[in-house]
Amino acid sequence: MADYITTYSKIHMTPLEPKAEQISIRDIAHALSLLSRANGHFPEFYSVAQHCIHCCEEAGARGYAPRVCLACLLHDGAEAYMSDVTRPVKKHMDFYRQAEDACLAVIYRKYLGRELDEAEEGLVREMDDTLLYHEFYHYMGERLGEEKSLLLGGQIFETVPFAEAERLYLEKFVYWSEQSGRVENLYF
Repeated sequence: MADYITTYSKIHMTPLEPKAEQISIRDIAHALSLLSRANGHFPEFYSVAQHCIHCCEEAGARGYAPRVCLACLLHDGAEAYMSDVTRPVKKHMDFYRQAEDACLAVIYRKYLGRELDEAEEGLVREMDDTLLYHEFYHYMGERLGEEKSLLLGGQIFETVPFAEAERLYLEKFVYWSEQSGRVENLYF
């Protein structure tokens, strides 16, 4: 059995030994548009791509640097290659977290030029946690953790057809790549 997956664009990608040439923003956008948030437990389909788009939009609405906005869009990119594991389980899976971090590091180096520094990582984590809080409140009526500030980005939590989520993800990628001066990203 091969140690690679075949991606949407027919790339053989080794999730446990990721290489930049195996990473494609088109594959990330496509796969995340088909992955369900909350492990499929929301009352309607809401994709990981939509979550990432909303994280990116919220970061932009808060005036974060374009690089951080782009990082917010990319922050779940490893899930396109490794799927997702819920937080209560993932926190006990050291090997999985290390593999996911290594894959995400390759994605960040490819599309941001380098990995995130501690301050940038904190901002991305805050956006991720803020959206998680509001998603669960919207879909489940549950407040996870401490209350988060109101959303400034005007996010609408609703089912979006996967092709539309994929298109929007790529559109945000192009916009924030241009804003952050990463125009070489646009040749994906």
